[in-house]
Amino acid sequence: MSDCLFCKIIAGEIPSTKVYEDETVLAFRDIAPQAPTHILVIPKAHIKDAGEITPENSALIAHCMEVVAIVAKQENLTGGFRVVSNCGADAGQTVNHLHFHVLGGRELSLQMA
Repeated sequence: MSDCLFCKIIAGEIPSTKVYEDETVLAFRDIAPQAPTHILVIPKAHIKDAGEITPENSALIAHCMEVVAIVAKQENLTGGFRVVSNCGADAGQTVNHLHFHVLGGRELSLQMA
């Protein structure tokens, strides 16, 4: 999508600090981190949010979760980490491209908003 921020990052039109990339998935550091380690894992295919996961694209989503594990190991998140995906405006999704926040590097609050 031409107006999607993450699609522009994937295309190299907007710089990012990449921590992982393969043919189908990109992981990069969040520009406004909410924890010492805050990485976004995104499929390169434009999928709006978790509500658009289908049998046809679910293998890609499973691969995103594999990348979450790779990134957590790379970042030495041995004490644990959180994976979050906001779905829709009411949930706080600000970029309409499916993405997974990997948060760690400190003890995270158990409080839910």
